[in-house]
Amino acid sequence: MIPYLTVVQQYERLGVFWLGKFMGLRPGGLHLLIWPFHNTRKIDLREIVIDIPRQTAITEDNAPIDIDFLLYMRVVAAEKSILEVLDYRSAVVGMATTTLRAVIGEMSLDDVLAKREHINSSLRARLDEVTDRWGIKVTQVEIREIEPPPDIQDSMNRQMAAERVRRAAIIEAEGVKKSAITEAEGEKQSAILKAEGVRQSEILRAEGDKQALSLRGDGLAQALSNISKVAKDVDSKTMSLQYFETLKELGSSASTKFIFPMEFTEMLKPFLGMLKQDPKSK
Repeated sequence: MIPYLTVVQQYERLGVFWLGKFMGLRPGGLHLLIWPFHNTRKIDLREIVIDIPRQTAITEDNAPIDIDFLLYMRVVAAEKSILEVLDYRSAVVGMATTTLRAVIGEMSLDDVLAKREHINSSLRARLDEVTDRWGIKVTQVEIREIEPPPDIQDSMNRQMAAERVRRAAIIEAEGVKKSAITEAEGEKQSAILKAEGVRQSEILRAEGDKQALSLRGDGLAQALSNISKVAKDVDSKTMSLQYFETLKELGSSASTKFIFPMEFTEMLKPFLGMLKQDPKSK
């Protein structure tokens, strides 16, 4: 029997066997063992990342694609990882590649290219179900690159170019549409403003005419009122003299025929009465 010492790191666990029988796990620190009765195996409890090499998978619509991804995992049950599986890393890598082909085979090419997060979550969930019996927890799966065949890439590039042209045409059409709408709105507002201006101008002109007519009417009424007041103070003699002045002017004209209204004789009656009363006229 040869005793010896071994050091276990804080992030490790030491599985100890006594003559082939599992005796349990030793924590971090210094441990005394006896050779050849003791056999040991160290387990790293830290999270590790495994780079899964590029794998070729066939989609549901029979399109071959190459995928490489990263797998994050850690040991959660050190005893299981020692007793249930010979090499848990190789086992997890093999299971990951097989599960990847199964997941991709259930999806179309368009879905594979567009739903990376769905693939990541599906891979992690399916792997976690299997690796749980080995004491392994798959914490995360990240697809790094998906590469379809060259002919499919060419088709995708042409499709993308056509889509960009279509979007450019749509954007241009939308711009033309918005420009036309804006121009029409401007013309509409301009017409409205012009009509409003004409309406206001007509209203102001009508108001001015109304005020002018009102002022003319007031002036005419005032003039007629003044004439009426003066006429009340004029006696019949004055009116008769005014009529004779008018006849005098008519007599000096070249006309040989005169037409007098019937009321003219009535106007002369006061004057004729004055002649009868005047003794000098006899």
